[in-house]
Amino acid sequence: MQVVLIDSGGANIGSVKYALERLGVNAQLTADPQVIASADRVILPGVGAAGPGMARLRELELVDVVRAVRQPLLGVCLGMQLLFDSSEEDDTQCLGLVPGRVRKLAGGQGIRVPQMGWNTLKPLREDSLLSGVPEGAQAYFVHSYVAPMGEDTLATSSHGEEFAAVVRHGNCWGAQFHPERSAAVGAKLLENFLSERLA
Repeated sequence: MQVVLIDSGGANIGSVKYALERLGVNAQLTADPQVIASADRVILPGVGAAGPGMARLRELELVDVVRAVRQPLLGVCLGMQLLFDSSEEDDTQCLGLVPGRVRKLAGGQGIRVPQMGWNTLKPLREDSLLSGVPEGAQAYFVHSYVAPMGEDTLATSSHGEEFAAVVRHGNCWGAQFHPERSAAVGAKLLENFLSERLA
């Protein structure tokens, strides 16, 4: 199976690549449109802000390339947020692959923003990406912005408010948390994404 990591410039690219290597997959880091188009699985990693993230994709002339991906596509952390229509962060137009607008975590008394640390996943509906991930599983989050909940939400988490932690729209999946830093739960999600049974 050919797996590519889009060279989005995020600081988590190396750790995502290493997490895949632990599963026996040597993912190729690339910004080559032909390599991306011919891959079996495509992963869009990312950390940081939406504006620079989209600017990086525009600079590499990859916006239309990512929009045209028809094979399974997984956005991780900022990569998930970039799958949506837009983000309040820098008032950014994103990829438009998942409906909705990303917004800042509300925070509040005793609620720190950004959220940094382990939090509980609450699955809402079955999907092959979450196969074997139990109710109450813990994942590792680092983020200040959240995706809206809706019919594309597979699992939620809560940090002062409930938000979409895992989403799916067609061939696009997204995880707000860091699978590469989420121990067995993260490894299981990546393993499911690589599975031939993903559908």
